[in-house]
Parts: sequence; structure tokens; C-alpha cells
Amino acid sequence: MSTTPEKVSCLIVGSGPAGYTAAIYAARADLKPMMYMGPEPGGQLTTTTEVENYPGFPHGVQGPEMMELFKAQAERFQTDIRFGWATKVDFTGPVHKVWMDDGKIEIHSDTVIIATGATAKWLGLPTEQKYRSIGGVSACAVCDGFFYRGKDVAIVGAGDTAAEEATYLAKLCKQVYMIVRKGEMRASKAMQHRVLSTPNIEVLYHSETKEVLGNETGVTGAIIHNAKTGEDRQLDVYGFFVAIGHKPNTDIFKGWLDMDESGYLKTIPGTSKTNIEGVFAVGDAQDKVYRQAVTAAGSGCMGALDAERYLAGKGH
Repeated sequence: MSTTPEKVSCLIVGSGPAGYTAAIYAARADLKPMMYMGPEPGGQLTTTTEVENYPGFPHGVQGPEMMELFKAQAERFQTDIRFGWATKVDFTGPVHKVWMDDGKIEIHSDTVIIATGATAKWLGLPTEQKYRSIGGVSACAVCDGFFYRGKDVAIVGAGDTAAEEATYLAKLCKQVYMIVRKGEMRASKAMQHRVLSTPNIEVLYHSETKEVLGNETGVTGAIIHNAKTGEDRQLDVYGFFVAIGHKPNTDIFKGWLDMDESGYLKTIPGTSKTNIEGVFAVGDAQDKVYRQAVTAAGSGCMGALDAERYLAGKGH
């Protein structure tokens, strides 16, 4: 057990586009940042295959490769990058205390940039997980819809996000099947109207996914069970999207930082500032609207600049 706390000017909790960008900017500002990468180093992009919508990669890039490039750039400017994740915080004083790896390491930092991200909720099917890695199963239609241009796809979900992603997919894909567990959608009336008035979206009510079908190249279909009729139906689809929500990785900040009912951290509009001075939130831990790599990176830049200005104002 560590008995002496380590003292730093800037601690970044979590990696991914937001954390690594914050590290690059903080390091270039001579804040000598320390980063703990979290339980999923590189964040959600490490579970993504092809990334084609990030500027500067005209031929696309694999998600894990992209995160390695981000990491290498942060290390180039001497960011102290470490394995491990935060398990407890104490934000009562001007020096912010964060414990790593179940209290084995204690960090005292003048500023903390939270880049813990969010985790997509999944159905929990073994075949769903299988085709997440092979290809064909995604939790982001905006990221991956392009790959299924002109093909048939399915999307699971009943809320505003699912409805929005279904209409987005309908512009690209031949046919969209929207799989809704109950007899109605949870989405707002306006979003429901948009879905129901889109001719190439078929809503399957009272329906749940039993299995995702596929081969070595990816998804080829899905078995859908109708709870009302008791019948199974096979959909011939090549993309299977899950839009049942995300959970921000913010549990350890409960009681310290203001958050919404879903756990997303609240920031002062136009900034990365939280309700605690010197603590900043960036990326998907505070963004439930856009949730893109490029917007996460932009907010990481904001976090580093806000931290730098905060420290300058304190005479550091």
C-alpha cells in the first residue's frame, strides 16, 4: 500500500479521445499531466472496427489503432500515462484527492479532468458480442451506418435515440426494422411521427431479439420473437444496431459532482467546469447528445485549457 500521496498539477482520469486530447494540450501547457487510463484503455473506440468519420484519416482507421496514435502523441509530450482506474475521490479541499486501484495509490492534484466516458448498454446475447468483434453489430448508427448503404438493417430500441437513429439509417439503407419490446415506443410524439411516416422503416412491436445470425464476414440476419403472437421471424439484415442507451462511467463521483438523472456530469454551458472548482468533465461522461470521437476530443481540449486557466488564476 502506498503511504505517501503523489502530488501533481493535473490528473486526467480515463483515456479515449477526450482524455488523450486533454493530455496533449495539458502537457504542451507544461502542466505535466498524469493520466490513469481506466478499465478500458482507449475507451469505446477500442471496441470499434473501422472509423471513417474522423477528420485527417481519408482512408479510415481501425479504432484501436487510432487510440494508439492518440496515446503516442500524448506520450510524446511527456504525459505520465499509467494503467489503473479511480475507485474513490475526495473533492472537499483545494487539493483534490483521488484513490486508484482500490486505495493502493493516492493522488493529490490541483486539477482533475474527468474523461471516464460512457458504456453502451447491450442486450447480453452471446451472438451479439460475437458480431461486435467480427462486424455487423454496433451501438452507433451515426458512426457505422455508412457501411450498410443500400442494405437492410435492424435497430433495437424504443426511445428518442433509437427513433432518431432509425430515421438516420433510413436515409442510407434500403430497409430498417425497428425492434420494440412493448406495444408502443417511449420516444416523444414528434419522433414517433417521424419514424411512422418514413416508408422504409417497419416497426416490430412486442418483439425481442433471440439471436443474431452471421458468418465469418459479419451479420446476415436476426431471429425476432413476437411475445404477443408467440411466433419467431427471421430478418435478413446485414447491420444490427442496439440503441437502448448508454451508462456514463461516473458512479464514483456521486455526492461530489452535479449530474443528471442518468448520471451524466453537468458542466457550466460553454465550458468543461463542474460544480467543484478545479474539476473538469469532458467527453462522453458529460455528453449524452453528440457522443462522437471528434466532439469528445474537442471537449478534451476545452478541459485542458480550462485547467490551465484555473491554475494560472491561482498563481501556479
